[in-house]
Amino acid sequence: MAVPPPEHPDFLWRNPEPKSSYDVVIVGGGGHGLTTAYYLAAHHGITNVAVVERGWLAGGNMARNTAIIRSNYLWDESAAIYEQSLKLWEQLPEELDYDFLFSQRGVLNLAHTLGDVRESRRRVEANRLNGVDAEWLTPEEVEEVCPIINTGDDIRYPIMGATYQPRAGIAKHDHVAWALARRCDELGVDLIQNCEVTGFVKDGERVVGVETTQGRIHAGKVGLAAAGHSSQVAEMAGVQLPIQSHPLQALVSELFEPVHPTVVMSNHVHVYVSQAHKGELVLGAGIDQYVGYGQRGGFHVIEDQMAAAVELFPMFGRAHVLRTWGGVVDTTLDASPIISKTPVDQLYVNCGWGTGGFKGTPASGMTFAHTIAHDEPHPLNVPFSLERFETGFLIDEHGAAGVAH
Repeated sequence: MAVPPPEHPDFLWRNPEPKSSYDVVIVGGGGHGLTTAYYLAAHHGITNVAVVERGWLAGGNMARNTAIIRSNYLWDESAAIYEQSLKLWEQLPEELDYDFLFSQRGVLNLAHTLGDVRESRRRVEANRLNGVDAEWLTPEEVEEVCPIINTGDDIRYPIMGATYQPRAGIAKHDHVAWALARRCDELGVDLIQNCEVTGFVKDGERVVGVETTQGRIHAGKVGLAAAGHSSQVAEMAGVQLPIQSHPLQALVSELFEPVHPTVVMSNHVHVYVSQAHKGELVLGAGIDQYVGYGQRGGFHVIEDQMAAAVELFPMFGRAHVLRTWGGVVDTTLDASPIISKTPVDQLYVNCGWGTGGFKGTPASGMTFAHTIAHDEPHPLNVPFSLERFETGFLIDEHGAAGVAH
């Protein structure tokens, strides 16, 4: 369980009794729920807001993510929202008056096959057209950026080059959550923990409140941001979402002195490696292919990913595993998020981010707050509506780039 930072030892535990009514109730106290509440209060002047969380704040996927931040996506719609998110990451430490260790150390996406090379170079050019910083590096240039990587040709996945986004990087995810929670608390938002939503109160086709384990709460509007369980929560309101939930695994090593200067992701084998601020090596895999809600995954998946990681970084073969974990991620048919009104009046949903949830946190909250406040989408999330699954205007980022995280 994550704990608040020492300089703010008690704000998180000020767990208010829910009021009988709020202008907006946000279901889910993770990164997206907290960011939505922050933007509603700070940018739209809507402070009569409750964030209800069935466990503790940021104890779900926010505590189990990769901490990777990047915007080098292929499709225009994805590049636009993730680039806006990266720009917000660059200004939020000052705006929130909180250092959550945002480190722009760059991200390498490795290419191991001719297909990887062609796709990657295409993505670099698309990024540049969309104003996203992107470069194509040769194997020699990859080694200059990351000297500890194995660029030899005697491994299963030889490096044939890589894309590089210098502005990308990582942030300390628990500090991000506390920064947002502190500001929400200061702005008058009620952060209500141990408050599970068990149903919705409806007046015809309009949502007017939620049933919770702490009683009924009336609401003018309700926003769902319950990562990993979005479909279950939405179904209580009579909304079926085109998403599936999958396990996602990662691990960290014991502490080391700084040895890994950037973030490395392998498109082909879906493994990623970075080094956290405290010194742990952070390694993980793509989603397990089976559907499930267990916060664990198949051992063979993580074993294969780690075998590939050790070939790319031979020195990591001497590291000891400190901790492993699993989360549950929602993913849509096209592996792109949904930020949208629903067929139920005054009910809104933010889900389906798959492995892009953490990096998308700021823009997710900004656009979702706009959608809730104005009952219409922000220009950035117009393409991410539920209607695209009826019209066929999908944003198949996974099919185009095949890159996890």
